[in-house]
Amino acid sequence: MDDAARKALETDRLVDITTTGRKTGKAHRKEVRLRQLDGQVYLSNNPGPRDWAANLFANPEFTYHLKESAARDLRARASIVSDVDEKRAILARILEKEDALDQLEARVAGSRLFRVEILD
Repeated sequence: MDDAARKALETDRLVDITTTGRKTGKAHRKEVRLRQLDGQVYLSNNPGPRDWAANLFANPEFTYHLKESAARDLRARASIVSDVDEKRAILARILEKEDALDQLEARVAGSRLFRVEILD
């Protein structure tokens, strides 16, 4: 990964992801918020079902599309953060940065949190 991509992962706010449909096998592209802590990239959905989150749960390899400060397509793999205490701790730090800590318990209970490994 080049320096521009590294910087984008640290500073940009929005990215697109392309997942593989769990039922159709077709590619689905969706804009999501870029979230990272201490160099680790995360994906989290708002509470409630989201197709992209269900797709990642079923097919964890996807494409991460940087589009703000750098335009790059990066191969990535998502792994679910399933431990509730770990999920709460990570989401608390993310939501505190976003001034949205009041959403913590709803997010812990009703959303998925994925740790993203950039493969490129």
